[in-house]
Amino acid sequence: MSSTVGKRDESGGYVRGFLAHLSVEKGYSDATVRAYGTDLEQFDEYLARVKGSLEKPGRITRDHVRGFMAEMHRQALSKTSMGRKLSSLRAFFKYLMRHKVVAKDPMFGLHNPKQEKRNPQALNVDQAVSLMEAAVEPDPEGLRDIALAEVLYGSGLRISEALDLDLNDVDSDLIRVTGKGSKERIVPLSDMAVKRLRRYMEQRHALLGDDYSEQALFLGSRTGARLNRRQANRIVERLAKLAGLPTDVHPHMLRHSFATHLLEAGADLRSVQELLGHERLTTTQRYTHLDMQRLMQVYDRAHPRSKDDADPES
Repeated sequence: MSSTVGKRDESGGYVRGFLAHLSVEKGYSDATVRAYGTDLEQFDEYLARVKGSLEKPGRITRDHVRGFMAEMHRQALSKTSMGRKLSSLRAFFKYLMRHKVVAKDPMFGLHNPKQEKRNPQALNVDQAVSLMEAAVEPDPEGLRDIALAEVLYGSGLRISEALDLDLNDVDSDLIRVTGKGSKERIVPLSDMAVKRLRRYMEQRHALLGDDYSEQALFLGSRTGARLNRRQANRIVERLAKLAGLPTDVHPHMLRHSFATHLLEAGADLRSVQELLGHERLTTTQRYTHLDMQRLMQVYDRAHPRSKDDADPES
């Protein structure tokens, strides 16, 4: 970082320096950096009520953080949200410690709330197919919408990865994906995704605005700029509605469905991990959950000792 680290500068102080560090040095996405900024802003709002400030980090104590945790409890925030905010604070103070802005870390000895283990939500195969076959209009927007859904489900991309795709990231039946930490991976496209993308690309020019140099693969309807996350959420919700599915279907559910369906079809865990871009195998293992009733049905059909008429003496 620049020599201004450790001093409050006119550009916004320690928080701005930290967010710049996440963006430039860590390579975090804009959405991730904004999330860190929001968490720190909320903590700073709490500090203001108890006569503290993030611009005076040396005066922040563990009691301040505990008070913030107590307030989050009173607001009935989920353990996941609380854990994320505490992780943001932990990263911020680690940054300040490294640059010798603070002598003590107020996060020391504080742990995130224990999370409830939840399996990712996924569509079943019939629901996923229904969504992919939603009756969209064969206009540029409709072709874009269904192509986006095919890429999310057919290749298991995070929504941020799909929206960050440029034209030159698509090569026949492969796409080059930039994931978390700016790590690249090559992911195959399904045959149907290739067909849907080809049809969309034939009409993509109709979505371009004044800037014909825009390289984003998926474009917004009115601006001709890169499609954003809010628009993508609405697209998936609309496709789900057209397919007669629950309206709480969201883009990440298509990624969950991709992983779950591959594993249920017999794909090995390591391959799915690579396709998803997970650093840890334990993250991918969340998708190995299978309905117990279905497992019992499989067991009853396949195991030679599962039948009622099995000879107990044999």
